[in-house]
Amino acid sequence: MYSLLPHNTFGIDVNAARFVEYASIDALKAFIARGELTAPYLHIGAGSNLLFTKDYEGLVLHSRIEGIEVVEEDERWVTLRVGAGVVWDDFVLHCVRHGRYGVENLSLIPGEVGASAVQNIGAYGVEAKDLITLVETVDVWGEERAYRVDECQYRYRDSRFKRAENKGVFVTYVHFRLGKLPVFHLEYGAVRQQLADCHEPTLSTVRQAIVDIRRQKLPDPAEWGNAGSFFMNPVVSGERFETLRQAYPDMPHYDLGDGSVKIPAGWLIERCGWKGRVLGPAAVYHRQALVLINLGGAKGSDIVALSDAVRASVRDAFGIDIRPEVNMI
Repeated sequence: MYSLLPHNTFGIDVNAARFVEYASIDALKAFIARGELTAPYLHIGAGSNLLFTKDYEGLVLHSRIEGIEVVEEDERWVTLRVGAGVVWDDFVLHCVRHGRYGVENLSLIPGEVGASAVQNIGAYGVEAKDLITLVETVDVWGEERAYRVDECQYRYRDSRFKRAENKGVFVTYVHFRLGKLPVFHLEYGAVRQQLADCHEPTLSTVRQAIVDIRRQKLPDPAEWGNAGSFFMNPVVSGERFETLRQAYPDMPHYDLGDGSVKIPAGWLIERCGWKGRVLGPAAVYHRQALVLINLGGAKGSDIVALSDAVRASVRDAFGIDIRPEVNMI
């Protein structure tokens, strides 16, 4: 048995029957060719978006593929090929230091580059899909395939790689197209407020603003185990939102431009009185209602029980089902 405690940021003390890491495509293909990839299996990144509810009676795989290389460049754009095992925020910092624009709003998001392409991570007006051009993979038969971004079926916090039928497709490298000219996404009020005293934003100042905002709102997993935002923001029809707004005129929202409206799940949870509330060894974080935390010694079932209670309250109050962003194993 292999402890997965260092491999999930929720700090859930569970084990895997086997744990294998690989550092190259060739190593992964050789592992498969030897017949060592046996079911059940689970491929993980840094474990920052996982909730283990019990021991995993199978094989856990983890990529250690590193490297950031330029594959295409002109006066305005540069395309980078990045190993799936690169720590996401290390990649963001690399881009900031080298004058490459696009990922700075995704600063301090935990996890690894491979998971960014699976989860379609996003924050403050930017999603991974906006920057990805190609995703390289190896499947359970050892076959390599590269998916263009239009083949990845990206949606809000979703992709073809996240779905159960594609769990046998492992991301090895991700290609990102980044700008060389200063273009920023500063539409969110919290970002503008953080940069209020900055007359001329730069990559460094925007990154620092995002880092400061996230540190103010999100707990350090070393102190309280967590997976960042536990719930996805629900999307409703424009008609449904107008009905809700009649009852809740102060309800914040984001028009998506297609007739639908995104409502902040954190606001819904807070209105239901859950912010800062404790349920056994788990709690809703007192600074950000989207975050569920392990107060110490929590089991996956404790986090699930809290999640279920929060979801039930939101359903009862608003008729909206908020879905977990976290993958429950």
